[in-house]
Amino acid sequence: MNLYRMLNRREERGRPVRVGLIGAGKFGSMFLAQARFTKGLHILAVADLIPDRARQSMLNTGWPDEQLKAVDFSRAIATGGTHITDDSQALIAADGLDVVIDATGHPASGVKHARLCRQYGRHLVMVNVEADALVGPLLARQAEAAGLVYSLAYGDQPALICEMIDWARTSGLNVVAAGKGTKYLDEYLSSTPETVWQHYGLTAEQATAGGMNPQMFNSFLDGTKSAIEMAAVANATGLTAAPHGLSFPPCGTDDLATVLSPPELGGQLHARGQVEVISSLYRDGRPVERDLRWGVFVTFEAPSDYAARCLGEYGLSTDATGRISAMYKPYHLIGLELGISVASAALRNEPTGSATDFVADVVTVAKRDLQVGEVLDGEGGFTVRGQLMPSSDSLEAAALPLGLAHDVPVARPVKANQRLTWDDVVTDPDDDTVQARREMEMTFASQ
Repeated sequence: MNLYRMLNRREERGRPVRVGLIGAGKFGSMFLAQARFTKGLHILAVADLIPDRARQSMLNTGWPDEQLKAVDFSRAIATGGTHITDDSQALIAADGLDVVIDATGHPASGVKHARLCRQYGRHLVMVNVEADALVGPLLARQAEAAGLVYSLAYGDQPALICEMIDWARTSGLNVVAAGKGTKYLDEYLSSTPETVWQHYGLTAEQATAGGMNPQMFNSFLDGTKSAIEMAAVANATGLTAAPHGLSFPPCGTDDLATVLSPPELGGQLHARGQVEVISSLYRDGRPVERDLRWGVFVTFEAPSDYAARCLGEYGLSTDATGRISAMYKPYHLIGLELGISVASAALRNEPTGSATDFVADVVTVAKRDLQVGEVLDGEGGFTVRGQLMPSSDSLEAAALPLGLAHDVPVARPVKANQRLTWDDVVTDPDDDTVQARREMEMTFASQ
């Protein structure tokens, strides 16, 4: 609750928190829109594969053109300006940098940038939850050993869920379940970038005009993004994943305590202490009343009769026992809230959520029959989707992690809806990302 005061002190002392942003897409742009109004922050540099896109993102979010004239990093520090580059390694290595934000959404880039941050002593805010789901537990452990912060991104749903779980536990409440809302129907599991817009009620032309990426938006529909985000939450909090993955039960805010409760109490959880995602639609397509499509939640159990009585006295909705209730946040503002993570890392040396163990994994499932020689197209694509599962089950099955299911050829036929294994594809054992994943599997499998 003191971050604003701490940032003001840095501003007054002429020592702003210097930030490097990698990736100037929607999330990065939303952060840039707020960062210029945040005292005590200096956007030292922005790196993007297309520098002109980064420059245009800054102009679109209100940055004055003169702010973007710094020809190198030292000039940016001297003038308080911002250097724009396509060299993410040079950005991380720049003298005076405090915090790096990876907003690329590319697992291999996340692994590379985490390694460079350790090398140069930079805190890292990993907006790139795809990288976190793939190797986050290893990256977090390595950062901590180096005395650095590795953090989930506040404003994105996983960090907000972690905050709610921490609130409940610190208040002495027993967490029963936690997760987020989304729009889900079973038919979405086979959705592709060609069919995605009909589910959003848009034409392809409208989506293109809005700059919307069909593969990214498809990952929101086919369950992949939900699996990735819930893996991040489970690994950061110790909550479990159900063996069958996410169930997406239809549920509104008034019914959280009833639906997201243990089976012995009539709820739809597999077990207590679980991550889950709820749907804003019933399976027949009808809208759920008071849905939580954009929000996050935690359900919890009062540990005593006295505490349970207090829940009722203060107007909380409960299950039939009166002991399980819920808190929720109806919206999340993604990049607009990202400054919380940056300030927390730089000023408190604390993450806003970070993997502590390898509890859950996101494995690869075929959307259709796959033939030898076909090349997988990863998250939100035509060939595969992601499914959440306990990491112990994933390791036992030698399941192919979704983060490696991109640009790799199929080695043997795979049936639709079948989980892929490492042996079903051809991976490069010398690839840095493959090696990082193998290292994480060996590290945590032995614990």
